[in-house]
Amino acid sequence: MRKILLIPLALCGLPATGFGQSLDDLATVTVLPGWREADGTHVAALRIDLAEGWKTYWRAPGDSGIPPAFAFSGVDITAVQPHFPVPEVYEDFGMRSIGYEDSVIFPLRLTVPDDGTAISMAGQIEIGVCDEICIPVTLDFAALLPSEGSSDPAILAALRDRPLTKTEAHVAAVTCALTPISDGLQMTASIEMAPTAAEEIVVIETGDPQVWVSEPHVHRDGGTLSAVVDLVHVTGQPFALDRSTVRITVLGDDKAVDIQGCTAH
Repeated sequence: MRKILLIPLALCGLPATGFGQSLDDLATVTVLPGWREADGTHVAALRIDLAEGWKTYWRAPGDSGIPPAFAFSGVDITAVQPHFPVPEVYEDFGMRSIGYEDSVIFPLRLTVPDDGTAISMAGQIEIGVCDEICIPVTLDFAALLPSEGSSDPAILAALRDRPLTKTEAHVAAVTCALTPISDGLQMTASIEMAPTAAEEIVVIETGDPQVWVSEPHVHRDGGTLSAVVDLVHVTGQPFALDRSTVRITVLGDDKAVDIQGCTAH
């Protein structure tokens, strides 16, 4: 059975990191209260500030990372859609991780009661923070979100920092060929698109958190970018893959592309 998650020297609940810093010094969270849009959606954000030299992770962090997890309390907010700005790619100890250094703003689109009143937002965000070691950290937040508010340039900049869509990047066909392997499936994703960099990073997600995805082997042949991954369910049992839930992100030098779904080869 393959390892599902690898966290180098992961430490939980320790009062200090071993580098002269307490956990409280490594990361802080600030609520940016944002504004109410015409359709009633409230746009707010969480800003994470990290100690110098420390990083945190993107939605799909790589084998050595911990993805952000949001939890909200109270009855005012019925749905939350987080936004993840385009991340950086890091190589540490021979492993690839994907995330942010120094600080990051996670915009949130919140479904709230349509009664024109201020609402309370409270909860926790769980993140991994890494330097030479990786540590899971839970940060509590609480704020009153205004009934109107005004647009926040910092939130707007984070919303603009997004990958191109398939249409915007002029992506043509996207296919996923599946081959059974001893403990799961091997998938070859073929993407017809122009190069985004001399070395392109591809991240593949299945839409099922119970399915582990290996780091892709990436190859380009002219106008076709290919990425091969192994897919293994945490139970070690056979599983079905819904190609419509496959999410492929291509990270280049100056842009990223977000592709939703693929078809049979």
